[in-house]
Amino acid sequence: MSVTPVPTGEVTVEVDGRIVTVTFNRPEKRNALTQDMYRVLADTLEAADRDLEVAAVVFTGNGEAFTAGNDLQDFASGGSLDQTNRFLQAIMTVNVPLIAAVNGMAIGVGLTMLLHCDLVYVEPSAVLSAPFVALGLVPEAASSLILPRVVGERRASEILLAGRKINGTEAAAWGLANDVASPVLPAALEAAASLAVQPPQAVRTAKALLHSEELTIAGRMAEEMTLFIEALGGTEFKEVIAARSEKRPPAF
Repeated sequence: MSVTPVPTGEVTVEVDGRIVTVTFNRPEKRNALTQDMYRVLADTLEAADRDLEVAAVVFTGNGEAFTAGNDLQDFASGGSLDQTNRFLQAIMTVNVPLIAAVNGMAIGVGLTMLLHCDLVYVEPSAVLSAPFVALGLVPEAASSLILPRVVGERRASEILLAGRKINGTEAAAWGLANDVASPVLPAALEAAASLAVQPPQAVRTAKALLHSEELTIAGRMAEEMTLFIEALGGTEFKEVIAARSEKRPPAF
């Protein structure tokens, strides 16, 4: 198998038979993602997609969070988003099945990445939200296109515009998740095991057919990324970061 195990670090990668488990491993920061973490995630997905021995990639988080989303200080530093974009491109285009085991909060990209996973399992008490607008930013990962298709425009507006938080039970009822489970990782691994006994090329071809609107999604993702980068340099995002640092409400 061409996937390289990563036993330690802020992202760990384990290989068990034909199943690759990727764990966000920064519990002291609620598994907030940095550019270096995105690099490991992109490397792993790209390697898994090249290897038919990989039946599925399972994402989960260490501790009480799946992921709190992007590390805002990392984003506010003004560095390149190349590794973020690599990960988003990979999670959109890979044909290897992707499974999420959502323990605890899934914020920002923690929610939007679920839209590109094939199977999603959540703990009942998990909290999902996409607070991009509240940060002075815009949705990402083509969520402005995919989320309304999954949950409907009204509910998508609640999540993306009003910043509504939903729990795991609601996520399953709204179609964002396949099922609720506690603990959640065994349910995801059981699903991965069921894929491991299927013909690998047939599984990947079927997934490609299911995602045949990729070009439309890619266009929306690119549009969002352009607007997202503009927003990162805008006054609203800077005010949100300053207000959080100064422990005061933002003034718009």
